[in-house]
Amino acid sequence: MALFSGSLVAMVTPFRNGNLDEDALRQLTHWHIEQGTNGLVPVGTTGESPALSSVEHKRIVEIVVTEAAGRVPVVAGAGSNNPIEAIEYSLHAEEVGADGLLHVAGYYNRPNQSGLYAHFKMVHDACNLPIILYNIPPRAIVDIEVETMAKLAQLPRIVGVKDATCDLSRPLQERMHIKSEFTWLSGEDATAVAYNVGGGNGCISVTANVAPALCAQMQKACTEGDFVKALAIQDDLMALHSTLFAEPSPAGAKYAVSKLGLCGEDCRVPVMPLSAGAKKKIDAAMESLNLLA
Repeated sequence: MALFSGSLVAMVTPFRNGNLDEDALRQLTHWHIEQGTNGLVPVGTTGESPALSSVEHKRIVEIVVTEAAGRVPVVAGAGSNNPIEAIEYSLHAEEVGADGLLHVAGYYNRPNQSGLYAHFKMVHDACNLPIILYNIPPRAIVDIEVETMAKLAQLPRIVGVKDATCDLSRPLQERMHIKSEFTWLSGEDATAVAYNVGGGNGCISVTANVAPALCAQMQKACTEGDFVKALAIQDDLMALHSTLFAEPSPAGAKYAVSKLGLCGEDCRVPVMPLSAGAKKKIDAAMESLNLLA
């Protein structure tokens, strides 16, 4: 059985007047659990981790772990292209009680496959929490190739991947080489059902910030093998998936969450406020799902 599965939310980071809004973060954590979300993933890309200070990053993990109180797993974003920083965040997450770590491939440095392996092994050897690798070539520039993923999967605490390659054959290819227990999580909402058909175990979702109950229901249907039901939910969600990414993320997700009254829509630069046109499309998608009732 997969260690982490179902609908995990790539949590937005709420701000108020330019500062971390701790009260809103606590509210979001409780709301997600009440809505049926299966896991919480703070301080990732959607959480604007590149725009956070080290103090803020650590504080967010502390708050989410404390408020979750063991009800659902917390997979703390700890990735960096600097392995020293990645280890620092990993050890802090372990200290405060996170259940796992999310580590992104080394962006900007553009390592080769040996360099990727060395980076992840260094982080793995320094901490005791299970690690989900985050493979997102469009942002990181580098791809954790199938053979490298299989080699990393031999390390005991590397337990899965958040796959944002947009290659639906990837879990099929990787399963040919990975025979130990391993978790495949989609990192792309629009193809999450198709990814599960190919052997995926769930999704680390942006859309779950806005429609957590529907995302959880969709993943539950996949787990139960009811892909007809899952696809029907996915059809309903497609307009929301698309509009949330009409402009640089997480501006769309934060605007949508603000419409639910759960936090403000502020992002930190360089992510800019949404255009009026994008807001109108998100409003329409949310209305079609009765999220604004």
